[in-house]
Amino acid sequence: MIEQNLARLVQEAAGRYGDGKETPVVMVGAATCGRAAGALAVLDAVSQTVQRLGLPAEVREVGCLGHCYAEPLLVVAKPGWPAVAYGYVDEGTAGRIVEDFLVNDDPCIEFALAALEPNELIPTFADFARGACEQKVVLEKCGLIDPQNIDHYLATGGYAALARSLMQEPEAVLEEIVRSGLRGRGGAGFPTGRKWQTCREAEGEIKYLICNADEGDPGAFMDRTILESNPHLLLEGMVIAAHAIGATQGYIYVRAEYPLAVQRLQTAIKQARSKGLLGEDILGSGFGFDIAVFQGSGAFVCGEETALIASLEGEPGLPRVRPPFPAQAGLWGRPTVINNVKTLSYVPHIISKGADWFRSLGSEQSPGTAIFALAGKVVNTGLAEVPMSTTLRQLIFEVGSGIANGRQFKAVQIGGPSGGCLPEEVLDTPIDFDSLRQAGAMMGSGGLVVLDQDDCMVEIARFFLDFTRQESCGKCTFCRLGTEQMVRILDRITRGQGRPEDLDLLENLARSVQAGSLCNLGRTAPNPVLSTLRYFRHEYEAHIKEKRCPSLMCKDLIAYYILPDKCERSCDACVGSCPVEAIANNEDRIKVIDQAKCVKCDSCRVACPPQYSAVVKLSPPDAVPGGGGVK
Repeated sequence: MIEQNLARLVQEAAGRYGDGKETPVVMVGAATCGRAAGALAVLDAVSQTVQRLGLPAEVREVGCLGHCYAEPLLVVAKPGWPAVAYGYVDEGTAGRIVEDFLVNDDPCIEFALAALEPNELIPTFADFARGACEQKVVLEKCGLIDPQNIDHYLATGGYAALARSLMQEPEAVLEEIVRSGLRGRGGAGFPTGRKWQTCREAEGEIKYLICNADEGDPGAFMDRTILESNPHLLLEGMVIAAHAIGATQGYIYVRAEYPLAVQRLQTAIKQARSKGLLGEDILGSGFGFDIAVFQGSGAFVCGEETALIASLEGEPGLPRVRPPFPAQAGLWGRPTVINNVKTLSYVPHIISKGADWFRSLGSEQSPGTAIFALAGKVVNTGLAEVPMSTTLRQLIFEVGSGIANGRQFKAVQIGGPSGGCLPEEVLDTPIDFDSLRQAGAMMGSGGLVVLDQDDCMVEIARFFLDFTRQESCGKCTFCRLGTEQMVRILDRITRGQGRPEDLDLLENLARSVQAGSLCNLGRTAPNPVLSTLRYFRHEYEAHIKEKRCPSLMCKDLIAYYILPDKCERSCDACVGSCPVEAIANNEDRIKVIDQAKCVKCDSCRVACPPQYSAVVKLSPPDAVPGGGGVK
């Protein structure tokens, strides 16, 4: 009965799904990243071109392919041709590509980013350096199917794992997840199967499943992309998990700042219910499970399990002491499993391909793949999915194509605001939960910010610690007051007012906050400070002893200076750019900066033509010859 019901749905869906083999399909990536770059205008231009030319082509709004650096993205699939992805598209080029390719058989190679399948004409993404590193599992269909059309998911193999799991006893499904070694991708890396087992064995007939989609790390957008690009994958994983643990009701806790993700989730849930894939008697199996979406208000601490549960119950989002753990007594005191978006999205793949397949990826202790959001000073920003044990160097220099603008790599901040900053000498560290922890960082949820030579590590530590200080719920004294004191010390150091004893004080405070905080937000908050003290202590010492910022970033410790031998007398670009009229000509018509007026906004350095590069930053400020005043 289950197999027949799914086969009927798939057959119906296949009749409505076009894969570009019979009729052309034009896909426009319109997740949040694409929309921010102008994808909706491109989508409109494509639709108008197809309509104007009367082409028998389907125009499809899809999610994110992961190549966010090249948004807006367009993919054209035409019968007899390889599907081709185009990047940096605007309304004009989109119309031209559609017309030239679909009407004139010209694939517009000059605009092509890559082909999606091997051919003799255009290189594929697999031919790039990143192709040797990437292995898409969760992201496999993102950017290639319409997230608002369940037929696309069904026609490409979706919900087959659900049908298979419903034909098995819950214990068998649970055993498969245990054997796979899947560890939670929300940050802690706790074994998923063990958590499920604890919940299943807990007393009580009513059990709950919660998906934690409260992604709040600066620079992280993995969960949002999955929700916006392939929400049915998450729903399928949730139903399988509910079957395994015996839950009948599920919740997706997603922050309200993700309106597109919320809308696509709600659409997907309605569609799944209408097909009998959610609700009572799923696929005729007798098993019933439903899902509700809960919009959180965006407090970072609500990413912590017990705080999330309190918020869902209508209480302030404050963590509580454990045990009991949520799997024993969670939502309204009932056994509750909380898993991250990515964790649940792996489940259908594990059920379809088996635990041994999952264990064949990654490392022994951290099997599978990991998804990272590459941000910061890297050339190719966006999403990447790589096997666990891939090194940080491969991720940054092969997948991300290295550092932007020819600058030098300095550090990578990994694991979100509570992660650590790692220098070049540890870039060959394999990415997994245990190796990163030993190096002084952590996996976190997958946010990865690349820093270059212009980033001051003291200021970076201050920035991330200030974020966690502001997001602290204030329940624990160590977290509430400890982070406040640490930020004050770091502020002082970046202003050149640090004292030699500050470094020991910072370290002692950091250890105390780690030991005395109740939840992981407090316990991990000092990581940016401890990791930068471990790897970049010399920068702290330069700020304190020499009143100098080696990266020329801390405003109180730098001054702008115009090099007389490089200044072009006939050029007034810096004068015109200065918002406070701090730049004037001296008697030789060489520009000089009045240091008393300068607000260090960087406008003059940016405005100075590259052929002169006459404006420089100096540290300490008294390094400016003669004080830099107008003569």
